[in-house]
Amino acid sequence: MLSYLLWPGLLGAALVATGYGVTTSHELAIFNLVYFCFALTVIVLERLMPHEPAWLEADGQTLVNLAHTALSKGVVLIIVVVSGTVGLAESTAPHGGLVEGFWPRDWPLPAQALLGLTIAEFGLYWAHRLAHEWAWLWRFHAVHHSATRLWVVNTGRFHFVDTAFSVALSQPLLYLAGAPTAIYLWVSAVTAFVGILTHCNIEMRFGPIGYLFNTPGLHRWHHSMDVREGNKNYGENMMIWDLLFGTFFDSPRRPPARIGIPGPMPTDFLGQLFVPFTSSGSQTLPDMVSSSDGKSGDL
Repeated sequence: MLSYLLWPGLLGAALVATGYGVTTSHELAIFNLVYFCFALTVIVLERLMPHEPAWLEADGQTLVNLAHTALSKGVVLIIVVVSGTVGLAESTAPHGGLVEGFWPRDWPLPAQALLGLTIAEFGLYWAHRLAHEWAWLWRFHAVHHSATRLWVVNTGRFHFVDTAFSVALSQPLLYLAGAPTAIYLWVSAVTAFVGILTHCNIEMRFGPIGYLFNTPGLHRWHHSMDVREGNKNYGENMMIWDLLFGTFFDSPRRPPARIGIPGPMPTDFLGQLFVPFTSSGSQTLPDMVSSSDGKSGDL
């Protein structure tokens, strides 16, 4: 029962606490506190009930993961999302977006937030999918997929170019739709919490939730080295566009414990930042091995 309740319980508690913070004059401080406590709770649960015990072993990438998080999820998102998109949202108010009066401002806030997530998800989906299908973009996205284990700390293991591309394809859609400032912030908050859950190494069960939201179970298939499984489940928060475009994948089999990329990747932070711009970066192309029997566990 606990394994079924963990995902919705953790996300729900985080969103309720964030919602409380919005009603105060210290919303940013409260969000940071909630995010820290949320991540700490997930780290503890990873130790108590891991999905893959082998992923508890150190891989020498913890500081590198934190450095990527600080750059891509910290500097890039603060500059682009908090500064840029909030300004866009405020400038949207007079004209209501691309289509006058499109945004349903009379809807309850949760319904508006869900609409915002769905719209932003379209851009996030295609940014992620292109990062797998376009060789030059894969060079940057390969930094994320080079992780050999999934756990909370590599949630932010993204090259800053990869992050900027995702933001560029998703945030303007909210502007064109005429979304108010609150929706930008709620979409960012949900993405932050779901991102941690998606990469966590906790034994959970999801049931029908997996057809609505991205879950750790679905994302573990996305990190498979078999392209028939790895080039699926591109959704960041929701699975609606994977279902509509035929890239949804799930299986009763256990996802592979061995993950990563077939090509080389520097182990140091600066090396990972610069390798996509070098000729050796092409060696990380996603020509991952596909087994003849369709199983990926022994790759």
